[in-house]
Parts: sequence; C-alpha cells; structure tokens
Amino acid sequence: MTRAAAVTTAVVTLLVAPGGHAQAADKTLPLGDADLVETRSSRVLADGVTLTRVVRGTEPAPADQINTTTRGPWVVNVLTIDPRRTRGHLKATYGPDLARTEKTTDLVRSSGALAGVNASFFTFTASAQYPGDPVGLGLYGGKLLSEPTADPAEADLVVDSRTDRVLMGKLSWSGSVTNRATGAALPLEFLNHPPVVPAACAATADCTEPGDVTRFTPEFADATPSGPGTEAVLDRRGCVVRTSTTRGTALTAGQTSIQATGREAATLLQVAGTGCLRVTSTLTDERGETLPVRPGLSGVNGRYRLTANGTIVVPPGSGSFFDRNPRTIAGTTRDGRIVLATIDGRVTTSVGTTMNETAEVAHALGLHNSINLDGGGSTAMSVEGTLVNRPSGTTERAVGDALVFTDAP
Repeated sequence: MTRAAAVTTAVVTLLVAPGGHAQAADKTLPLGDADLVETRSSRVLADGVTLTRVVRGTEPAPADQINTTTRGPWVVNVLTIDPRRTRGHLKATYGPDLARTEKTTDLVRSSGALAGVNASFFTFTASAQYPGDPVGLGLYGGKLLSEPTADPAEADLVVDSRTDRVLMGKLSWSGSVTNRATGAALPLEFLNHPPVVPAACAATADCTEPGDVTRFTPEFADATPSGPGTEAVLDRRGCVVRTSTTRGTALTAGQTSIQATGREAATLLQVAGTGCLRVTSTLTDERGETLPVRPGLSGVNGRYRLTANGTIVVPPGSGSFFDRNPRTIAGTTRDGRIVLATIDGRVTTSVGTTMNETAEVAHALGLHNSINLDGGGSTAMSVEGTLVNRPSGTTERAVGDALVFTDAP
C-alpha cells in the first residue's frame, strides 16, 4: 500500500492522472461567485485510490442565508478509484439484515473496507418497523434483495466487483411464481418489502380488494412481516414446506417465502398447493436487455441521473429535495475511474447544493456518468472507519446500505 502526506494548494490542485503523471486540475467547482478562494488537499489512501478535500469559500454563511448565499462556503470530499491501478474492489453492503440500519462508518469497519459512502434511499422513518428497507434497487454479492421501483426518478448503479465496471441507468424488474405441476401462476410485485393490507381486508380473510405479493429471503430480517394475508414457505428447491392463512414466520437457511394480501391471498394458496413452484426474477436495463444477476454484482438506488455521457441531465424541479442539501454522488469518468463524493450541507461551514448545483459539481469533477445517491442527513463518507465529512445532524445517521471500497483482491 502506498501512502502520502496531504498536500494543500490554493486554487490549483495536483491530481494523480491514470498514467501516474501529475496534472493541474483545469476546473474549479462552479459554485457561487467567481472570486471565491478554493483550496484542495489530497492524499493517497492506497495504490490507485485518492481522497481529495475541496473547500470553496472562506467565511461561514449567515444561518438565514444558507439556501441563497453566493459566497458559500462548500466542503466537498472526493474519493477517486482507478480500477487499472488498484488491487481492490467496490461493492454494496448492508448491516446484520436488510431491515435494520447501520452507520456508514460501522458498515466500512464491519466489511473490512478502506473507505465508503452511504448509498441507497431507504425507508428511514424512526417509527418504521423495517427502517433499512431499500426504496428501490438493492443488489448485494450477486443476490437481488430489493427490486427497482417504477418511479421514473430512480437512477440505479450496478458495479461488478471483479472488474469494477459500472453500469448506470434506470433498471426494471419483473417476477412471478408458477406451480410446476398445474401451471397456475401469480405475478410478484416486491422483493423483501412488506406487503400492504387493504383497509377493507384487515378484519376478514375473504377480501376482494387488490393486495400485494412479495417474496422474502432470510436476509430480510429475523422473521417475515406478520399480519392478515397468507404465506407459503419454500425450500431451496422451491417446493412448498408449509402454508399459512396468516403472515409472519422465521425462515431457515435456504428457505424463502411468498406473502400475499387482499384478494391475492386466496390466489397464493391455490397456486402453491402442496407442490413445487418455479420462481422467476428478471432485471432489465434501459435498452430492454436482461441484466444477468451473477456473483460479484452489487447495485444501489439513487434519485436522478446527474450526468449522462458527459452531459448534465438532471431535470428541473422545486421543493425541499431540489433545494440546497447535503449530497452524495457516485459516478465514473470517461477513462473509467470511479468517483464517490460527498458535499456537506445545511450548516454555516458548508451550505450544500441544489440538484442543479450537484450536477454541475459532478460535471466539474469529470464525471461522464453520475447519479445522486441518498443525501441530507444520510450523507457520510468514512475512511478507515473514521468519518471524514460533517453530517448535517448532531450525529451520523444510520442508513440502509453503503458503497464500500476494499483494498484487497
């Protein structure tokens, strides 16, 4: 492992190019007034891995001008990974199970990673029974554990940890269960996501309102969600172990279950019977081509593409989401480097960025393709298990998952 002391320069920064030569960065960050002082400090974390801290503006912002000031300041941490020079790999990871939350620093430590950032949007609310449940794509170690949503705002990132090749775009998913003997079938709607019980079905098993159908795996939680509806537990061959007219059970290794609510509850019992089921699960990319789920693949969800093929593509919008907030960015340069960046926000020492400003920062960092990951109070970057950015809350928030870089083959 190669390490170097941090070097700070004013306005002009020395970065390590893919070929190992130093070059002057030709773009300061396009934030605020043109006369702002911008300083950068960089250090090598490992072969092919560099952490750069950018500070633009020198005076704290008035608390009542955080969302409007043109004087900043802004604090940006940039982790750059060159797959051609590193022995390590990038992957997505979560805590003890999918339903719970963990701090990014803890996820970096527990996975033995060198560095990482928070990743997917997740259920989050403190009152939620399953706060870590991803709201969109969740692909970990070659296992699809959460499906991408139909929300057009969702933007997905998939990385192959064996090659560190990255795919970004909007993925789609479809799934079904079919009785191998009878051919009876039922579409799947969710993966590891608690099904909604229609209000009219809460007190009766005989319900005609449409409900949900969800497949659960042991990675979800200690037990599957309980409540009205039906559930069929399958062994590793897809054969029915047991069925129940209520939901909620513990799954052992190799078992999965299918839950249904509303009128689909009765249909599930008819489809399952006492036989064996064929379960399909298909990811599709923006071109309509199937994306094979294989060992080594990781994937997380974001909201909105920032850049696509070198062009800023973030849509116009208004409201708190589009206002200045802390941000987490993931992207790739044209020559294949992977960049993870955090922008601190909502504090007088770093005001954060609007969605448009976030896209402009991504573009200035040379990101040919990039997406906006979960931000706000979730934004966090950890290096060697230590937080290197300043969260907007009083403490680091526990999150659903993280993108982490492990400095090992």
